[in-house]
Amino acid sequence: MTGAASALTLGTVSFAEAAAGEGDRTEVVRGTLPPGSPDFVYLPVEVPHGVRELHVAYAYERPAVPAGTAGNALDIGVFDERGFRGWSGGARTEFFLRSDAATPGYVAGPVRAGTWRIALGPYTVAPQGLAYTVTITLRFGPSEPVVRPVYPPERARGRGRDWYRGDCHLHTVYSDGRRTPAEVAALAREAGLDFLTTTEHNTHAGHGAWAGPAGDDLLILLGEEVTTRNGHVLALGTDPGTFVDWRYRARENRFGRYAREIRRAGGLVVPAHPHATCIGCAWKFGMGEADVVEVWNGPWTADDEVSLQAWDSALGRGRWTPAMGNSDAHRDPDRVGTPQTVVLADDLSRTAILAGLRAGRSYVAESSAVSLSFTAGDGRGRTADIGERLAAAPDTPVTVQLTVTGAPDCTARLVTDQGTLHTAPLPPAGEGTVEWRTTPAYATYVRAEVRRAPVVPGLPGPLVAFTNPVFLDGSAASTA
Repeated sequence: MTGAASALTLGTVSFAEAAAGEGDRTEVVRGTLPPGSPDFVYLPVEVPHGVRELHVAYAYERPAVPAGTAGNALDIGVFDERGFRGWSGGARTEFFLRSDAATPGYVAGPVRAGTWRIALGPYTVAPQGLAYTVTITLRFGPSEPVVRPVYPPERARGRGRDWYRGDCHLHTVYSDGRRTPAEVAALAREAGLDFLTTTEHNTHAGHGAWAGPAGDDLLILLGEEVTTRNGHVLALGTDPGTFVDWRYRARENRFGRYAREIRRAGGLVVPAHPHATCIGCAWKFGMGEADVVEVWNGPWTADDEVSLQAWDSALGRGRWTPAMGNSDAHRDPDRVGTPQTVVLADDLSRTAILAGLRAGRSYVAESSAVSLSFTAGDGRGRTADIGERLAAAPDTPVTVQLTVTGAPDCTARLVTDQGTLHTAPLPPAGEGTVEWRTTPAYATYVRAEVRRAPVVPGLPGPLVAFTNPVFLDGSAASTA
């Protein structure tokens, strides 16, 4: 065992003496993992020829622990003799794989002979240790024909160049969600979305389940939530069937390799909920590889406020990473499309949506009821929209204009690298236009926020919407 994300390999479970046609064979493995165990513990299984199905069940003890101490939590997945075959984390107590079907989260396909590895992930271990039992059953006999996955199309009908609404962080029964893809798609339509991205934890096994729910009115992008022990990252809009590994920590300096894999697969690298407080959720890999960052995750909380301020601070230092917001919905009562990212794209296609997100031509709203328009102009016919740059001399007068609909009893705020330089209450009906004049010398960028009244005196109110910035000179857009 070496390093924080090191692995321990247990003794091999052998079924070598079994012969095809002998029915089911079962082996049971028991053990105890101490506190400080490696992140991954592998149980090798020698699978002989003639197996039509692998079935694995597991259980572990959950002893009482002192207040403030983490108890036992044990994840599980499996790798075959060639590589990844599935992951369910702590969402399931058993799974199966065969050529024509598999438990959600696992990849259907032949159960080939060779050394398979059941992967145990001791997420947290109680002071008493983590006692576990793994039951492995091989079922022999002829295999059914392999069922090839059908993936959703990469283009929907769309409206040409327009603003499209999407939610790019969603879970279903294919990881730790409780909704089916069809149910999530129905909720996305109800929320007024034009596109969504499926992002199951550490598995691509659900990619083939989305062809049916897709349609001319709803574009489905594919992806994965890469769930490491030092933060989560969305592999957003990747090629069908793309798997991205998660078995590393920040101190190993390996994330850049996997970020490049995401991009080679056509996707975006999006750190998720970077300041979340759940164990292993806070992002610790830095933003050097990020294409976009998820600043708003689910209903607005203090975590999101910290993420927004950290993102804005980076803008002030000249580091431009576009922001987005997503629901991270798992189950009822989680609301799909709360919040949602509204992106300007040439059409409703995978290529165009990803290009709009990467360029920061987007804003985030709590629902489809909220719409924004945000521009800057120099009075000479030159204008810049969200995510764009208005080239102007330092002393050029610039008029910034924000138009809002669907935000009753809210206040508009215009934020620059110096902070919030202009606020204005919106009309009670929530529809109105706010204008402010500045110069590039006074504000290197301007972005807009729409907020409700403060809940805690002295702190900003809950966010209703925010934009990516409009840059008023070139230096603010540096990525140094």
